[in-house]
Amino acid sequence: MAIPDFQTLMLPVLRTAEAGEVKISDVVELLANEFQLTEEERSELLPSGKQTTFANRVHWAKSYLGKAALVDLTKRAHFCISNRGRKVLVNAPERIDIHFLEQFPEFVLFRDASRRNDRPGDGPAAVEVVETTGMTPDEVIRKAHGQLEDELGQDLLSRVIAAPAEFFERLVVQLLIAMGYGGTAANAGRALGKSGDGGVDGVIDQDALGLDRIYVQAKRYADGNNVGSGAIRDFFGSLDRFKAAKGLFVTTSAFSPSARQTAELLSKRIVLVDGRQLARLMIRYNVGCRVEETVRLKKVDEEFFE
Repeated sequence: MAIPDFQTLMLPVLRTAEAGEVKISDVVELLANEFQLTEEERSELLPSGKQTTFANRVHWAKSYLGKAALVDLTKRAHFCISNRGRKVLVNAPERIDIHFLEQFPEFVLFRDASRRNDRPGDGPAAVEVVETTGMTPDEVIRKAHGQLEDELGQDLLSRVIAAPAEFFERLVVQLLIAMGYGGTAANAGRALGKSGDGGVDGVIDQDALGLDRIYVQAKRYADGNNVGSGAIRDFFGSLDRFKAAKGLFVTTSAFSPSARQTAELLSKRIVLVDGRQLARLMIRYNVGCRVEETVRLKKVDEEFFE
């Protein structure tokens, strides 16, 4: 089954504390078994890589129960059910969600504070967005961030396609340097695009000392004009002539399934970078874009309160 959203987890989380104080990590394991999550679902990580998606949602479920005073925090990473929480379980509803929590004044104060903190014109209050999407607050932020990066990637790619071919060659140089290849910008610039023959667009050092080299093919194609298997075989032949072991094929379009299969089956290591991946790498290494604003996500430092 799919990983349950954090509102679906509210009632199960409350029930785990019915017998007394519980540790949040034990609750995560208990509910993972109760919902019969697969190993893949249990190990799925947030984009930050610091916490699993399921554990994050269990924590948020506990947090929202706390805002409604249904659970009390006891010590680090532990909580217990409150008297109000026990009364709720006497006639337990089929589901506890944000709408159910709105009957409690403490939660209403939390919700109203969230609304006051939202700036005018920013759209619905954070609590309302969470309620309608079913995602946790940080999942909402990360999804919005992902959408912004998708739009930025499309914009970057369209500009690269519209630019002259020489610009694309310089872009590949700058990106490889930003990723740690090629040594100095001057050396990389002389290497790429200077081989002059043999079906290879350029050569760039894999490291600053030039202990190994990567041969590069760069094709600036419009969307829909995909690179086929023939181009991969031609590039492989060029690598063979130069006695090269590694190759990088970059395009602004995409690779056909047969092209990817051909690259996998050939005896030399050929890495394929299509337009979508090119845009993601440009964003990751700040090539052609810049940081406009930094948003820091913080959480309580449990050790501070011990």
